[in-house]
Amino acid sequence: MTAQPTTTTINLTPREAQLKELLLDTAQYVNSSQPKAEPVILRWAGGWVRDKLLGIESHDIDTAINTMTGEAFASKICELCEKPETVEKHSITSDDVGNLHKIAKNPDKSKHLETTTIKLFGFDVDFVNLRKETYSEDSRNPQVEFGTAEEDALRRDATVNALFYNLNTSKVEDFTSGLTDMNANLIKTPLEPLQTFMDDPLRVLRLVRFASRLGFTIDPAAERVMGNSKVLDALKLKISRERVGVEVEKMLKGNDPQRSLRYINDLGLYHTTFTDPTKANMPSPDLSRWHNAYECLGHIFQSGEQGSISSILIHTDEAPYYAWILSALTPWEYIDEPVHTGTGRAPPPLITLAAREGIKAPNKLCDLITAAHKNRKDILALKTAVVQKAAYINERDRLGMAIRHWDAKGGYWRLQVLFCLLVESMQRWEAVAAGSSNNDDFLGEWQLFLDHLQRLDVLDAPSMKKIIDGKQLAKSLGLKPGKWMADALEVCIAWQLRHPDATDPAGAIEEVNSRRKEWDIPSK
Repeated sequence: MTAQPTTTTINLTPREAQLKELLLDTAQYVNSSQPKAEPVILRWAGGWVRDKLLGIESHDIDTAINTMTGEAFASKICELCEKPETVEKHSITSDDVGNLHKIAKNPDKSKHLETTTIKLFGFDVDFVNLRKETYSEDSRNPQVEFGTAEEDALRRDATVNALFYNLNTSKVEDFTSGLTDMNANLIKTPLEPLQTFMDDPLRVLRLVRFASRLGFTIDPAAERVMGNSKVLDALKLKISRERVGVEVEKMLKGNDPQRSLRYINDLGLYHTTFTDPTKANMPSPDLSRWHNAYECLGHIFQSGEQGSISSILIHTDEAPYYAWILSALTPWEYIDEPVHTGTGRAPPPLITLAAREGIKAPNKLCDLITAAHKNRKDILALKTAVVQKAAYINERDRLGMAIRHWDAKGGYWRLQVLFCLLVESMQRWEAVAAGSSNNDDFLGEWQLFLDHLQRLDVLDAPSMKKIIDGKQLAKSLGLKPGKWMADALEVCIAWQLRHPDATDPAGAIEEVNSRRKEWDIPSK
């Protein structure tokens, strides 16, 4: 016999109420066409219910249906919305009902049921039938069939995500312990944790994400098995790396990326997440001082005033996410790269492979990671030179051209500098509750370096407007464009950096003329 759920209520916004009434009218429309069939009951499920109870705004609503597929029910909505009386009753405008989209099931990527999505009254509404999943030991894909609300709740990753809002009764239904766990700020699995994770190992990362996002703690019974070798092996082999990457991206773009990385470290999830699972001999970096990197970055983010390390190095919309990814990858910098003995192109560094294959990082991010790896020693050397007041540190062209070089390959030179800082922090940062003079000294060196670059006005060296372009230079030298031009233009840019107030390129052209032999620039 099905247990009676614990209930509570939710206050709907006017748009949510408008959506609810349309869906209930659709259910009645379906019921009237098949009077002998089991009546359609609709429930909003999972994240929307959780967020509403927590006072968090949500525009994504999952709608669970007891007797129909999502596609069939969504088609009935579209059919009903074509009737003038429906349009009038629900005050539907031309923008209120979008196109219907079906997302096919993909068992190989642990998506076991197709869903249908439609834009309604500004909400992204998914439709899917209530279901139960039965797993067998000899298959990684479950047998999926229509189920009850309780069976649907029990198959979910966490009790706080297993709540329903019954549109027919206007009540929240809790078939697990979701309401109690929400009040206790607890992330807990509806069923026994080990079996829950073995059924779908991605739930390990999802629990980390929700705990970090909501500021909840993970149930100790779940924590004890999240790092189980069988669970980690299943996560590495069973779940597509694209889905792993999506979870990591959501974590590091979420409310508390630092806490997410702490969980990954403390629960032993790193070597399964940030690795190349296709390489049997992929090394495992030492994580004993990794916490220093993400704790240091968290400290840097806390100080965002004008001229701070954060404001200089993390200054674009995508930079915070990239910064947390770089902090996650810092342990790989202490792994020796294998010697390339072949005749072809050398493979990417291990740190790039860990990102590309482990979380399916896009090419732009992989290019940044590769550049940060390759330029790190040069960046550190220049920072050290500024701190030690080396004789050449006021040579504006030398520092400006260095920045341009760092930026030329992977872009984001500022994040490359941040990566260098974070790698160094693994050895020098002190993870202490109170302030540390050593930490102040460490960050003070990097602040000194950045302040010096600001005084020289070279922070924007990669995007500076050139005083002369290639066509103009070739004409001035009486030469045809050729391979020589790239080196010659570098000479012009260096000259321009030495003469920031110059508007006439004559001096740059003369510089090129005087260095023809050095740069192998042809004569007329």
